[in-house]
Amino acid sequence: MDRDLSDEDSVVDLSFEAESPLAPPAELLERLPSYDCLFQGGERQVFFPPLEALGRPQEPRCWASFLEHSRVPVVTEEVAREALLSFVNSKCCYGSTAAGDLVIQELKQQTLCRYRLETFSESRISEWTFQPFTNHSVDGPRRGTSPRLWDIKVQVPPMFQEDTRKFQVPHSSLVKECHKCHGRGRYKCSGCHGAGTVRCPSCSGAKRRAKQPRRCQMCSGSGRRRCSTCSGRGNKTCATCKGEKKLLHFIQLVIMWKNSLFEFVSEHRLNCPGELLVKARGESLFKDENTTVYPLIDFPLREISLASQRGIAQHSAALASRARVLQQRQTIELIPVTEVHYWYQGKTSVYYIYGTDHRVYAADYPKRYCCGCTIS
Repeated sequence: MDRDLSDEDSVVDLSFEAESPLAPPAELLERLPSYDCLFQGGERQVFFPPLEALGRPQEPRCWASFLEHSRVPVVTEEVAREALLSFVNSKCCYGSTAAGDLVIQELKQQTLCRYRLETFSESRISEWTFQPFTNHSVDGPRRGTSPRLWDIKVQVPPMFQEDTRKFQVPHSSLVKECHKCHGRGRYKCSGCHGAGTVRCPSCSGAKRRAKQPRRCQMCSGSGRRRCSTCSGRGNKTCATCKGEKKLLHFIQLVIMWKNSLFEFVSEHRLNCPGELLVKARGESLFKDENTTVYPLIDFPLREISLASQRGIAQHSAALASRARVLQQRQTIELIPVTEVHYWYQGKTSVYYIYGTDHRVYAADYPKRYCCGCTIS
């Protein structure tokens, strides 16, 4: 006679059985030279890079020559109107009539300076991981001592392009019995507790529906249904070892290349959002790229010099001893901004043209509609 199961028994939930993200207890794994730290308070360990000697600061620059050769084109009334029309035509709910009819009263132009610092760094961490063992050769400690993480040579991606890669540390592999199924390759199904069947959800095991004389059609009057979780077998293949009964444990090196960014736009009194100016396209004034760059202490605009000092200090503090700096790049760009004052239907307002590609910010544009309305 089938064992009667409670309502909870009929609920299929194998999430705690099928998933096994955790490594086995540390005492099951052997200690490897250079990696004892993995057994001291955690599965992941950050390895500090070796210290490198800094180069000499560069000589003072002659900024006058940079400024003389940099010219930002002047925005005329015709250019200002064309930029607005292009902006309006890119919006589905903006009417173009106002852009063509408004009267431009004044153009106020100014040039902002944008400082940008990029620091491309590499950090390395190690962690124990595992995979089903399929009887292939094992690169274990008997083949030699595992190299230290920063001694492992890898191909660096192009500078300033972020990436993450994982590598198996040589001579770190160990074969152990699967800690999830204890080397059996299978485990009892938690949906049916090994019975292969569960109580019929239609008649609740009574073999007949309530107040109906006929037998339950879903279970054919047996009161039981085949367990859909294990297809009636009563057990499941171990999801951790995939039925192989053994696991190959090894130390995995995780290398992360990150591009840290610091940006600053010179002071202004515009109602144009700062996040637009930070991302605007500008004219390159200065570029300095090297393994290590140094603060710009003599730039004519003092706030740019201070931003350079602040950005380099922030990156240095954030990455010190935790990552190896591979390359740094600092640039100064000129961002043209034109404040356009206009008159339309008895009201005056303003829109902004910013960047060398003449992007537009028009918060108070007069002809804006909801989707579905007719636009003239």
